[in-house]
Amino acid sequence: MQLRILPPIAVLLLAACSSGTAGVASASAPAPAPALAPTDAASLVRAMRDRYAGRWYHTVTFTQRTSRVLPNDSVVRETWYEWIAIPGRLRIQLGAAAEGRGQIYARDSIYVIRSGMALRSTAGRNPLLLLGFDVYAQPPERTLEMLRQDGYALDRFHADTLDGKPVWVVGAGAGDLRAKQFWVEQDRLLFLRLLEPAGADTTRIQDIRFASYAPLGRAWIAPLVEVWAGGKRVFWEEYTNVRADVPLDSVFFQPNRWNDALQTAR
Repeated sequence: MQLRILPPIAVLLLAACSSGTAGVASASAPAPAPALAPTDAASLVRAMRDRYAGRWYHTVTFTQRTSRVLPNDSVVRETWYEWIAIPGRLRIQLGAAAEGRGQIYARDSIYVIRSGMALRSTAGRNPLLLLGFDVYAQPPERTLEMLRQDGYALDRFHADTLDGKPVWVVGAGAGDLRAKQFWVEQDRLLFLRLLEPAGADTTRIQDIRFASYAPLGRAWIAPLVEVWAGGKRVFWEEYTNVRADVPLDSVFFQPNRWNDALQTAR
């Protein structure tokens, strides 16, 4: 789950297998609860939080098969390992533990890890962590403020469809597929899609989708995440060994203690 696939974008993503259920340990899917239809971004964010209040998991871990298409159309694959503590913390281990490569998202900062040490840090957060996970667990006011800070036009809101499913769209008017925006399924109030310009070139749009949702505990997880650009799938992630509410020590998200984390905790 990272974010910046097209330079300079990086992707925070999830997945398991194309069937959408393998590798996800879960109970039956939670039944959608009836509610008044959202009328704006604020009521949508509140509805997302309220729908799964007390149901959403607090941590999730998984093994991720990451595939990236190169300019010559060949595909490079790598195994990543990820730990998430909701809200706001994500650890990505790139490859084997001995390589000491990865990233940590914590306290609105991004830390790049090389050789088991923090190489550099920058201010920022992972939008997919916010929209796919944190929104269901933190106060709506906090989510709305973070969305404003991240540049979404929260006064733009409309209904649309995606693959035949009714959705709510925040950040763009009807028919606008170039503005920074996110899409939420109307039925289950699950995050489905993020559209944003790919870096400084606003004519190139990165299209990120959470797909094949499967139940996890009393909530959900997207076992397939895809990134599309120019009508072509350029990056995707598949999850296995998905586990919810595994106890995670805070050391997992401390960049100066990368090598102290329990690499076998999954």
